[in-house]
Amino acid sequence: MKQYKDLFIDFDDTLYDTYGNAVIALRETFDYFQLKRYFSDPQLFYDSYWEANIDLWSSYSRGEITRDNLIVERFRRPLSEGKGIEVTKEFCLEVSDRFLDFCSNKPGVVDGAHEVMDYLKKKGYRIHMTSNGFHEVQYKKLAACGLKDYFDNIILSEDAKYNKPSKAYFDYALKIAGAQSDSVLMIGDNLNTDILGALHAGLDAMLFNRWQVDVSSVTPQPTFVVDKLRDIIEIL
Repeated sequence: MKQYKDLFIDFDDTLYDTYGNAVIALRETFDYFQLKRYFSDPQLFYDSYWEANIDLWSSYSRGEITRDNLIVERFRRPLSEGKGIEVTKEFCLEVSDRFLDFCSNKPGVVDGAHEVMDYLKKKGYRIHMTSNGFHEVQYKKLAACGLKDYFDNIILSEDAKYNKPSKAYFDYALKIAGAQSDSVLMIGDNLNTDILGALHAGLDAMLFNRWQVDVSSVTPQPTFVVDKLRDIIEIL
């Protein structure tokens, strides 16, 4: 097997349990703003949020919308499902700020995250966090979950001015890391932004297949696929 020196590791839903923490934070946000006044069934709000969030993050990663669009729209859409609620930009931003505050203080990580990072650090890999997440939010999450000290560099799309899966993002990451493409392995849970982005940029890539995506017909194929985070230890 190729000897890698540098690991580019996605953060959200690869190491940090963004989904699990957001589920809790979304309930807290619903209660904080007493949104039950407008929703007979809270699930309508939750389902609409996740549908909007997935769609908008996909658009954001492709550079089709701005960060500001994403922040407002991912709450404008679910809030608009309520009855009798005035959905202004200002209210959407207020809800977003409270939600992100709830989210970013959650310590939950994906099962095995600390164990795997301990292992990789002891093996001598240089480890670089590669994320499309927002600057101020990511640093709060890192502090909350205790993973910050594992990383040699924290490489965010807001600093790069490009998002994964853009080749320009990965070129920027290589420059910041001081790494050569043939000695880097990208590890992430998102087939498009993490894996295909890295492969098209000339890097090897390991899919942490947390969401059980069928990769049999994907081109190019991931260099490695693991179903559990701890499986990384058996490969690296």
